Amino acid sequence: MNKVVLNRSKHRNRSVITLKFGFNTELKRKVMNIRPVRWSQTLTSFYVFENDLSSDLLINALIFQEVSVNFSALHVRANQPPKKTFERKASPGIQKEMVQLRRYLEGQRFSESTVKTYCVFIEDFLIFWETKHKQTIEKDDLRLFIEEQVSKKRYGISTHRQLVSALKHMVEYYKLDEIDDIETLRPKKSRYLPTVLSQQEVIALLQVTRNLKHRATLALIYSTGMRIGEVLSLKLNDIDVDRRQIFVRHAKGRKDRMAIMAESFIPLFRNYFMSYQPKVWFVESPTGGQYSASTIRHFLKRACRRAGIRKRVTPHTLRHSYATHLIEAGVGLRHVQDLLGHSKPETTMIYTHVAKKDLLAIKSPLDQALLEVYPPDNEVHKLPFSDTFSG
Repeated sequence: MNKVVLNRSKHRNRSVITLKFGFNTELKRKVMNIRPVRWSQTLTSFYVFENDLSSDLLINALIFQEVSVNFSALHVRANQPPKKTFERKASPGIQKEMVQLRRYLEGQRFSESTVKTYCVFIEDFLIFWETKHKQTIEKDDLRLFIEEQVSKKRYGISTHRQLVSALKHMVEYYKLDEIDDIETLRPKKSRYLPTVLSQQEVIALLQVTRNLKHRATLALIYSTGMRIGEVLSLKLNDIDVDRRQIFVRHAKGRKDRMAIMAESFIPLFRNYFMSYQPKVWFVESPTGGQYSASTIRHFLKRACRRAGIRKRVTPHTLRHSYATHLIEAGVGLRHVQDLLGHSKPETTMIYTHVAKKDLLAIKSPLDQALLEVYPPDNEVHKLPFSDTFSG
């Protein structure tokens, strides 16, 4: 089995962990299954931002997928002492307890990846708590453990929040009713405004995408707002062209939903279908299996360069653009929430912050002042400060 070699680097002025290995299709698939991992043409390797996933959790995720990992380089930095490794030395009692806790989490219907992550956090806490030689778990124990882990392992906000979620389920498992406000230990989620393309940029992107399969894939993502995983899992028998409906099965949160097919997409779909004749999946690899997410990201990046788009664009950017353009067109938030498959309206409301069509109609005080001084019928057409001059 090829080894995945982990190392540290810089990308977009942020610290990243790179994952390098020899060509191996199965290994590539396993690496891409780890959600924050992405491909960089600049680094010529897969990578993950350290704020998105700590090295400890990345190693655990790889080992869980039976991937051989060489992470010795992670502990060596220029002009710095080797980084301390974090080894788990769980007692037989804790190991036995973790078997029951794993069954409990699996009974809650969490994904295998979530169960694995939560078990790592809970096992670490039990090891920490065992050293205290206490009879009961108190809130202060949770707080001190969280502070130690965040400081020692340099967890980012998302990992910190996952840690609190794991401990919350542990509290429920042990029925620690006296600890009823664990949410106060959870940091607020970072709220970043999504990158959105203009409608002109989307059309330009599709026009420069020469490959028919690639163009159909990008058009489907934008015209339906589907996630990349949903597009990769889309089967032909879930597409109803006559009713312009697409049945999205087992979407995020184990929910099915219906997506609406754009009328303008139907001729493109028929052309693509007749040309490529896929058998099972909407978009298939040359061997007939499912397409890979990395391939879509690669040809989308190439199309952006051709279209002269300098924004950082991913397949999810097309989903963001779809939602924003719907809201700007006057579609109600409730309908947009249904189309996107969001569980909470708060998630959909983020797009109201980037849908600025009404705000753009508001005139700046600078424009108003210039109109007062230079009315539209004035013979002076050039702004008084638009010329280049030296002071």
